[in-house]
Amino acid sequence: MKDRYSEILKTSIIGIIANVLLVAAKAAIGWIANSISIMLDAVNNLADAISSVVTIIGIKLAGKAPDKKHPFGYGRTEYISTLAISVIILYAGITAGIESVKGIIEPTKPEYNGVMLIILGIAAVVKVALGLFYRKKGKDTNSDSLKATGADSLFDSVISAATIVAAVIFLCFNVSLEAYLGAIISLIIIRSGVEILRETLSKILGEGASVELVKKIKQSIAAHDGVQGAYDLIFHNYGENVYVASVHIEVVDSMNANEIDVLIRHITDDIYKEFGVLLTAIGIYSHNTMDEDIIKMRENVSRIAVAYDNVHQVHGFYVNINDKIMRFDMVISFDEKDRISLYNKVIDDLKKEYPEYEISAGMDSDFNEI
Repeated sequence: MKDRYSEILKTSIIGIIANVLLVAAKAAIGWIANSISIMLDAVNNLADAISSVVTIIGIKLAGKAPDKKHPFGYGRTEYISTLAISVIILYAGITAGIESVKGIIEPTKPEYNGVMLIILGIAAVVKVALGLFYRKKGKDTNSDSLKATGADSLFDSVISAATIVAAVIFLCFNVSLEAYLGAIISLIIIRSGVEILRETLSKILGEGASVELVKKIKQSIAAHDGVQGAYDLIFHNYGENVYVASVHIEVVDSMNANEIDVLIRHITDDIYKEFGVLLTAIGIYSHNTMDEDIIKMRENVSRIAVAYDNVHQVHGFYVNINDKIMRFDMVISFDEKDRISLYNKVIDDLKKEYPEYEISAGMDSDFNEI
């Protein structure tokens, strides 16, 4: 974790230095050339530098050790820093839009020369390199803040290139596209900010873990001797790559309490070592292997339920033959428009099949939709 924070910190510092240099160069050129688009490009680079500062602050706070108030640490601070970056980008875009509209209403003519265009060309190349650098480091460290800044830097390179094109058009045809280009730039910046904001809010609200991770963990749990299946795997995210989870496992009914205790400890240790996920709770379902009637009943109930398209599975099956009670969990997909109606249809079918039984079924959700 320290290596990740260190890598993000180094990347952000490099970004700050590069963007500050670009701001100085573009601001000087924009002021000398009386160019709205170049000045706005400089402001956009300044927003990038501020974003990198915010990323550093966020990563420092996210690396704080857990305490009584926040026992799972401060990892989610990283999401808040990304949220702040999106707001900065939106502010830059809106400001650029306002200035561009003013330029359209009261147009001014810029004054370019060849040296300015060469400097702007170099700046565009630097932004491409910086954007690719940010994006690579963002993927390597799984940092949303770096990914967001990388995407914004690549947008900036397009903006810089467009500014050069506008300057060439003015020098060749004496037609100023400054203000109109500025308006387009502002829209691109605003769109980028909105996308980052939407993605970050989604993570703050809570997203399921990746399907690949869920499959691997369930397969790893099911591979332990005595485990018939792993169900209801629920993740809680406390920052990038910081997960705690709970799960239900189905074990054969011949296992005693001591054997189950040993099994649970092995599963908890193995999952943490292999995936870095802390299983805070493991619930137990008993899998009947001794009563042939119950085994047939379980298979028949499962067959009836999964005959419906959006019923994924039946698990946690339990039957008390003497008291005529049947219990199980039924997983219904979030893709089903009316989950309650589908649940009731399945229960009605089962009541017709087993009229003498009291059926108590939980409508379960596959939180990871696999």
